[in-house]
Amino acid sequence: MGQLLIRARKERLTKTTREPKPTLDPTDARLAHGVFTLRESARYLGISNSTLHSWARPSRSRRPLITLLPAAGREASVPFIGFAEAYVLSAFRGAGVPMQRIRPAVEQLEAQIGVGYALASKRLYTDGAEVLYDYATKKSDGDLLELTVVRTGQKQFSDLITRYLRQVTYGDDGWATELRLPTYGDAAVVVNPRRGFGLPLLASGGARVEDLVDRFVAGDSVADIADDFEVPERDVENVIRVATRAAA
Repeated sequence: MGQLLIRARKERLTKTTREPKPTLDPTDARLAHGVFTLRESARYLGISNSTLHSWARPSRSRRPLITLLPAAGREASVPFIGFAEAYVLSAFRGAGVPMQRIRPAVEQLEAQIGVGYALASKRLYTDGAEVLYDYATKKSDGDLLELTVVRTGQKQFSDLITRYLRQVTYGDDGWATELRLPTYGDAAVVVNPRRGFGLPLLASGGARVEDLVDRFVAGDSVADIADDFEVPERDVENVIRVATRAAA
């Protein structure tokens, strides 16, 4: 039965490469406008500015690894889909994959998964491990193999990558609609382009992170903030801790 499932999945992957890639409508809220600058995106994802800028730059006439929109000055240029792509890339980097290995791996995923914005697609979660495993085996790339494991005869993502992908919520159309930010620890802080203008907010109650921080900077106590927004004090403390660390 396991071999039949694997063969069926490979046949599906092969078929999708021959068909036009499903993609998002440019007017979709997840793609139509920027929600963060590159600097803000790097801070929320817990990665360096230089790393994110390297993903945002084209390489040898190839497009950037993350989706960007034209922006003037300090305007937000990273749409939610681009942010979700950067989120997945940060997981790959956290697993120890060097930059020079990431780009060809992403190109292979995009070619084989058969959808636009593959890193922000649920197809990455369901089929990406097999694509990367087969590609890494063919290229004898030990770094990429670290992203996957084989359990009961099936290729799956490693525990680290799986933990990241489980924090992504996908819509009925198969693309990411919300993700939980790893930098806030136990506090469930999410980004959703259809809630709070796409700014980070607490999943429970919907309080915006920037509103909590502004109140703290203004001199309000953690207890008062928690009481006014009806959220646990520990969540407020986590939000403040991250904001203070980022400002240091």
